[in-house]
Amino acid sequence: MAIGYVLINCDLGSEESVISELKTIEGVTEVHGIFGAYDILTRVESKQVETLRETITWKIRKIAKIRSTLTLMGIEGQQ
Repeated sequence: MAIGYVLINCDLGSEESVISELKTIEGVTEVHGIFGAYDILTRVESKQVETLRETITWKIRKIAKIRSTLTLMGIEGQQ
């Protein structure tokens, strides 16, 4: 199982709409609004690393109100 965490910065006031949209994406298993340097923390899972990368690149990062992301990928076998 490939797991990634995506830290998201979004436009001010758009957090709720971005969270709602993230929850509709296949593979997104958790979404949390957070305080600090980032606005949202998202956990993404997939059976294959390539599918995980595609979900992050082509679905999550393309959401209109997202300004920037930081992706942390889990190391297989160290979970």
